[in-house]
Amino acid sequence: MRSETSSAHIDFIGALFVIWGALTILIGASTLALGMGAVAIIRSSGPEQGSRFAASLIAALFVALAAIAIVWGTAHVAVGVPLRRRRHWSRLAALMLGSIDLLLLPYGTALGGYALWILLRQDAKKLFE
Repeated sequence: MRSETSSAHIDFIGALFVIWGALTILIGASTLALGMGAVAIIRSSGPEQGSRFAASLIAALFVALAAIAIVWGTAHVAVGVPLRRRRHWSRLAALMLGSIDLLLLPYGTALGGYALWILLRQDAKKLFE
């Protein structure tokens, strides 16, 4: 009975990882669009050096944040799908991602805490052997 409960929790965590990853990729794509908007401001601005510098700084910041979000979201999707298939490596990867997710208030904290709570249990470990 306990193993069936853990199995359902693991399937749910895998689904949550995929959803979290997809939303993070979407946020990364929208941030990338903001970065491209800043690039458009740079190209359309006049010879004023101050506005060009500020727009360049903002464009670089948005593109960097977008790249981080897209990579982070892709990692969650790439771990969530194999987690549902009980791949041995996916449990360890989910534990690592969940540990870092604890810092991302409030939703990442909930996802990370739940993932750690379920995946560190002895009956969950047996499902991945």
